[in-house]
Amino acid sequence: MLTIFVVSDATGHTGERVIRSALTQFTGADVQVLRRPNVQTPEHVRTVLEEAAARDAIVVHTLVSDDLRDVMLEEARLHGVDSWDMLGPILERLARHLKIDPQETPGLFARSREIEAVDFAFRHDDGQNAHELDRAEIVLVGISRSMKTPTMLYLAYHGWFAANVPIVPEVPLPPEVLGLPPRRVFCLTMSPVRLQELRRTRALQSNIPLEPYTSLDQIRRELFQADELVRRQGWWTIDTTGRSVEEVGREIIVLRSKDPRGE
Repeated sequence: MLTIFVVSDATGHTGERVIRSALTQFTGADVQVLRRPNVQTPEHVRTVLEEAAARDAIVVHTLVSDDLRDVMLEEARLHGVDSWDMLGPILERLARHLKIDPQETPGLFARSREIEAVDFAFRHDDGQNAHELDRAEIVLVGISRSMKTPTMLYLAYHGWFAANVPIVPEVPLPPEVLGLPPRRVFCLTMSPVRLQELRRTRALQSNIPLEPYTSLDQIRRELFQADELVRRQGWWTIDTTGRSVEEVGREIIVLRSKDPRGE
């Protein structure tokens, strides 16, 4: 069963009606919608997020306060809770077209952090713009097909500034990666057999030569070199074999949240 928390600094009735209207399109879905009204302090936001994390729930909120939105975003990131700002995007569009800020939230809508994080991820996929990696809160490294890009996007949609850089044989990593605080870098790894399957599929779809890209011996050599690099640098290692992007992303968020500064 999916649990949805509707969080509001007022009654929450509007948010609940929107969610229930949307759920009519999912016949037979097992969903529980719970309102959490009158959430008006940072402490209350944190309590709700802790409860949502314990119940593996998602959160939809209609908070008006700038400060409470910031707390909601940060706590959702730290607890790995999927949260959706229902009101913010609407107000942002209206503010853009009307060319004025809403009176209740002056200066709020330059761009939401979630949008900035996703934009950052796309600009720093596959080693792009390495000179800006000092801005990244999480950097994923790993050999080809180890689930770097989908995991990066999962983290970005949860408000983390994430990037990924491939580990390629005979190609040195950008010095910006090697100079990052070790706790900020996560090396994704996978079993050689599973990597071979994924690489074979990619090669056939993209007209990439099968050898040496899909060779089991080549894959094992690449994994060994990546492991040696991780040992030297003191990075985290995350095994993605047989795991979903959500599982991998949540593990990274938990580890990263234990050291918010990533140092």
